[in-house]
Amino acid sequence: MRPIDALVRSLSEARVVTDPDVIDSYARDRTFLEPGRPLAVVLAASRDDVVATLRWASEHRVPVVPRGAGTGLAGGAVAGDGAVVLSLARMTAIRELSPADEIAVAEPGVITADLDRAAREHGLMYAPDPSSYEISTIGGNLATNAGGLRCVKYGVTRDSVLGLEVVLADGRVLDTGRRTVKGVTGYDLTGLFVGSEGTLGVITAATLRLRPAPAGPPATFAAEFGSLRDAGAAVSAIIAAGCAPSLMELLDRATLEAIDGWRGIGLEPGTQAMLIGQSDAGDGQAAARRMERICADNGASFVAVSTGPGETEELVGLRRLAYPATERLGACLVEDVCVPRSALPDMITAIEAAAARHGVRICTVAHAGDGNLHPVFVFEHGAAEPPPEVWAAADEVFTRALELGGTLTGEHGVGLLKQRWLALESGPVAAEVQRGIKAVFDPLGLLNPGKAIQQLSDVQSLPSRDL
Repeated sequence: MRPIDALVRSLSEARVVTDPDVIDSYARDRTFLEPGRPLAVVLAASRDDVVATLRWASEHRVPVVPRGAGTGLAGGAVAGDGAVVLSLARMTAIRELSPADEIAVAEPGVITADLDRAAREHGLMYAPDPSSYEISTIGGNLATNAGGLRCVKYGVTRDSVLGLEVVLADGRVLDTGRRTVKGVTGYDLTGLFVGSEGTLGVITAATLRLRPAPAGPPATFAAEFGSLRDAGAAVSAIIAAGCAPSLMELLDRATLEAIDGWRGIGLEPGTQAMLIGQSDAGDGQAAARRMERICADNGASFVAVSTGPGETEELVGLRRLAYPATERLGACLVEDVCVPRSALPDMITAIEAAAARHGVRICTVAHAGDGNLHPVFVFEHGAAEPPPEVWAAADEVFTRALELGGTLTGEHGVGLLKQRWLALESGPVAAEVQRGIKAVFDPLGLLNPGKAIQQLSDVQSLPSRDL
């Protein structure tokens, strides 16, 4: 009897997919990386399905790749040969929403925007707001510690997680954290699992902190600049002035051209960057006007504050179009460096210089208020991997980010794509400690092997290239 037959008996044929064409659609994410040939896909609908799958995988030594909606940009859900893909997309219950305690308990397949809408029915909000919030899942956000547009004020996903229900590699169920705002009993296992990319356990529910929703619609401004560096300087000045924006997004000329070519936004010839900022405070209009003046003082050629919710939605919607518009231009290597906010102008300059030096199209957007930049390296559709000049430009960008005191990833995760640079940031001691943590939770190395941390024996094959 084949090992997979035992899994089918445990879960039923409806839960275990073995059709190769269907498997292939679950084996990849939104990167260009080609997956291997997984053994099967499990369509988990409950915690018990996850428990049964991991017990079976542990018994038969089969790798398991957890998966949400497949919207990841770092290869974290790309499956290798012989693995079982564990899809959590059908676990969509909001088990609890308590307005009194300002918490929600959500399963991993809940769409991020759906949780926010449910909270707003009670005058609350779920603060994390990735650009893909209408399609990305809570489980995927937890796996990568996703940030998003509102993280400049409210923090990243980890800042909204109080506790987790996790199935460990051997099928045991671990409850971490609490329902209270405060709690320091034991090690912070909750924080350890958030951002671990499914390498330590499979999250089947999360207790999430909700916040009071703003009393009225936010006030939004848009400013156009003749240079990216001026826009970066304006961001630094806004933060230094204590304006406390709830959103601060930067789009470069290449990104604006991509959006203009798709949707026709009337882009002016001299506009090299656009800054979109927002305040959801009680004095939001006054704060937006203050940020408007700071932009003008820092060289903005045009700046205006929205006059109502319609204009606000239009401006924020423009930012959310950035990646899909860029995808229309070619295949994309989407990167995710983060630097101290004071270093934002220098990082922007470095990206521009790398693009010019190597003749590479780079479309850059940024969660500018917290120094998180997304340079998107565009190359020819259909290419198996980025050409050498793209890798060379990416090397420069990552190296400069680290020189400026930054990090390789602010919110997308390491996945497979950033393995090649990981040692530059973490160093040998950190790598050894992280491998030790991995061994405690997953001694057989079956959970999402080769992702998140540099592992010595089970890193999946990467596009060949010498650093």
